Amino acid sequence: MKISLNWLKQFIEINESPEELDQMLTGTGLEVEGIERHDSIPGGLQGFVVGEVLTCERFMVKEKQLSLTTVDIGQETPSQIVCGAANVDAGQKVIVATVGTTLYDKEGKPVFAISSKKTYGHLSEGMICAEDEIGIGSSHDGILVLDTDLPNGTPATKYFNLEADYMIEIGLTPNRADAASHWGVARDIKAATGREITLPSIEAFKVDNNNFPIELVVEDAQACPRFCGVTIDGVAVKPSPEWLQNALITIGLRPINNIVDITNFICHGLGQPMHAYDWSAIKGQKVVVKTLPAGTKFTTLDEVERTLGETDLMVCNAEEPMGIAGVFGGATSGIKDETTRVYLEVAYFDPASVRKTAQRHGLKTDASFRFERGTDPNAKLYALKYAALLIQELAGGVIASEVSDFYPNPIQDFVVPVTYRNIDRLIGKQLGKELIKSILVSLDIQITEETEAGFTAIVPPYRVDVTREADIIEEILRVYGFNNIELSENLGTDYLSDFPAKDRDKLQWKIATSLAGSGFSEIITNSLTKPSYAALIQSDLQGENVEILNKLSEDLAVMRQSMVFSGLEVLAHNINRRQKDLKLFDFGKTYHKVNEKYVEKRHLAIYLTGNISAETWQAKSEKISFHTLANVVTKLLKSLGFKDFQTRPIEGSATFEYGLTYVINKKECVSLGLVKAKLAKAADVKQSVFYADLDWDYLFKQYKENVVFTELSKFPEVRRDLSLVLDKEVTFDQIQKLAKQYEKNLLRQINVFDVYQGENLGEGKKSYSVSFILQDNEQTLTDKVIDKTMERLMAGFEKEIGAVIRK
Repeated sequence: MKISLNWLKQFIEINESPEELDQMLTGTGLEVEGIERHDSIPGGLQGFVVGEVLTCERFMVKEKQLSLTTVDIGQETPSQIVCGAANVDAGQKVIVATVGTTLYDKEGKPVFAISSKKTYGHLSEGMICAEDEIGIGSSHDGILVLDTDLPNGTPATKYFNLEADYMIEIGLTPNRADAASHWGVARDIKAATGREITLPSIEAFKVDNNNFPIELVVEDAQACPRFCGVTIDGVAVKPSPEWLQNALITIGLRPINNIVDITNFICHGLGQPMHAYDWSAIKGQKVVVKTLPAGTKFTTLDEVERTLGETDLMVCNAEEPMGIAGVFGGATSGIKDETTRVYLEVAYFDPASVRKTAQRHGLKTDASFRFERGTDPNAKLYALKYAALLIQELAGGVIASEVSDFYPNPIQDFVVPVTYRNIDRLIGKQLGKELIKSILVSLDIQITEETEAGFTAIVPPYRVDVTREADIIEEILRVYGFNNIELSENLGTDYLSDFPAKDRDKLQWKIATSLAGSGFSEIITNSLTKPSYAALIQSDLQGENVEILNKLSEDLAVMRQSMVFSGLEVLAHNINRRQKDLKLFDFGKTYHKVNEKYVEKRHLAIYLTGNISAETWQAKSEKISFHTLANVVTKLLKSLGFKDFQTRPIEGSATFEYGLTYVINKKECVSLGLVKAKLAKAADVKQSVFYADLDWDYLFKQYKENVVFTELSKFPEVRRDLSLVLDKEVTFDQIQKLAKQYEKNLLRQINVFDVYQGENLGEGKKSYSVSFILQDNEQTLTDKVIDKTMERLMAGFEKEIGAVIRK
C-alpha cells in the first residue's frame, strides 16, 4: 500500500522526516518497505534559487545580441552569467540555475548539468532561466522576471510554493484493514504521538433540490448491509487540478478526470471505495443491489466480458447490471466526457462475498482489496458527503436528490472483557492502568465497566482484527512499543511448556528422506476435492463430507475423506505428459464429519504405477506389482520399529481390487493394494495403480524413539528348508505366527522362496517352499538341536494348519 506524505499531513501534523516516520510506523506494526521522493516538477527545482541582476552589459556575437550580467544569488561574490534573453536587465529578480544544477526535459529526463565555463569568451557561472527551463511552463520568449521581496539565494521551491512529496510504501498485513488509507495511517500516528486528527469539514453539505432522485432497492441485505447514494446535477467533467493529480500520481495512480479522481481520492484517503455513475445511464432511475442467475454475461470497465456466478452480488439498474459490487464497475455506466449528472454511491459489502467474487473472476482492484478485509461501515455517510462537496468544488453542480441511506441493521461494536492480570502476563511488564487506558482511547477504543481487576473494551467495527482479549493486549503492546519491553539479564518465565517426547516433524523428515532415497518423489496435494469422489467409495468412509460454505467451484466443494483421489489426479497429470513410471508419496490430512463433529486425520499415502525402473541394455523393465508396494511398506514399518504386525486380506473394499490390511497392536493402520479400475478411470488414469494408505497419527502415537541394540551373535546361523502342501486359504502370515509360537528362542527369520499350484497337488491345494534361519547367541547349534527344532515346527504345521510335509 502506498501513502503520500503530503496527503498524510492533511490529516495530522507531521514534524518528523520521512526516515523518522519510517521508524515510527514500523514500530506500530505498519512496516515501511520503501520511501521514494516524488517531485511535481522533474528534479524538484533542486539548485534553482532567486537571484537579482546587478549589472547587465550588452555585446554582439555574429549579429546575435547577448548580455554579460552579474547576479546576486545570496553568496559573498556575485556570479557572472552570460544570458541570451533579450528582456534581461539590471534590477530584475530572476530564477538562476546554479553551477551543478541538472535541467530536465518535459518527460523528466535529464538534459544537461550547469557548469562553470567560458561562453563566447566570457566566464559564465550559471543560467538565468525561462519558464520552460524551470519546468513550470512552456514559454521560451524570455527569462522569467519575478515580482518578489524574497532574499537573494532563496530556494525557488519557496517562491513557487512547491514541496517535495514522498511516497511511503507500507507492507500492510491482511489483518490491518483499518490502516488501508491515509486516514488509517494517521490513526496510528495519533496513537504513537498523541496528536489529534483533523478531518475535512462536511458542514457545507446541503441538498439543493430533489429533482433527480434514484430509487434504491437492496434485495440482499446480508451481502450489502449498507448502501448510500446521492445525485449531483450540472457537473463539468474535465481534468483534475494539479494538487489532486499530484496526490494520485505520488501513490502510483493515473489521473483520469475530476469525477473519477475524486472517487479514488476518497478510496485512498478515507479507505472508503466508492463509485460514480452517469445518472442518465441508470435505466429507470432505479438502483437494485442483487444477485443474477448464474451464466449471466457482464462486460466490465476493462471491456472484458465475464460470466457471473449465482453468488456474485451486482449493482443493477431497472433493466441490467451496472457493476460487480465491491469489485469492478461496468463498461456502459461509467463517467464520460459528456456526463453532466452524476449518481455517487458508497456502500458496505460483506467481505466474504467480495472475496469470493474477486477470486472467482481473478480481479484484484483497489476497491476489492479494502472490501475483502473490511471497511468502516459507520463512515459511509461522511465519505459520501465529503466526495459530493469535492465534486461541487472541482466540477460544479448542485445536490439534486435526497441522500439515500439503506442501513436496516447497524453493525455493532465489538465488546471485549479484559483483565489487567492478562495484560501484564502477556506483555511481560506492568504498564500502569492509566497508560493502558490512554493507549486504548487513542485507538478509538472506549473503556467501560472498570473495576480493579479489569474493564470492558468497546471496539469500533472498522477494527475487524480486534475481537478478543489477546487482540486488545496486542494493540496496547504495539503502540507502547515492542522495543520498550526491557529484557532482564536472566530471562525467565512463570511457565515453560515441556518439549514433546517425540518430534512429529523429525519423524516425518526421516521417512520422507528414506522414501526419496528409494526413488520416490514427494507431492503436496489440495485438501479440497470433488463431492463425486467420496460417492464412489462411500462404503469405505467413516463419516460425511465436510462441505465448504463459500466454495469456489464444484470441483473444490468438499474436504477430502480419502487420499486416493488426490494422488490419482497427480498421476493423471504426469501420465498425460508421458511420464508413466511413477513412485510418489504424500503426507496429508483427511477431513470427516462424524456425529456432527469434525475430525481431522493425518495420513501417509504411497502411489506406484508403471515400471519399477526404466529399461536398459542390461535389464528389461519390470512392471510394478503388489509385492513391490508391500515390500516398501514392510520396510517402512520396520524402520519405525514395528516388528510384530499382522496382515489380513482386504475384502469388500470400494477402493481396492485386492490388497492387505496391516494390524499393529490390534488396530488396522495400513491398507494397501491395487486401486479399482473405475476409480482410476474417474481421475483419468488408464493404467494400474497400487496405493497404500498409512494412518500416520496412529503410527506416530505407537512409535518409540528408544532403539534397543543387541550384540551380533558370534555363532553361525543355520538354514533349513521345508516344502509345505497346504489348503489355498492358508496364508503365509499364519505360517509365520505358528513358527514363532512353536519356536521363540532360535528362530530368526522365515522366508518363502517358492510357491507352486498345480494338478499334481490336488484341487484346492498349494505348496510353499519356506526357509527357516536358526541361530543361538550363546553357542554353536548342533545337529541334534536343529533336528529337534525342525521336528517341533513340522508337528505344529501338521496339527494346526493340516500341512503335508514334502520330504
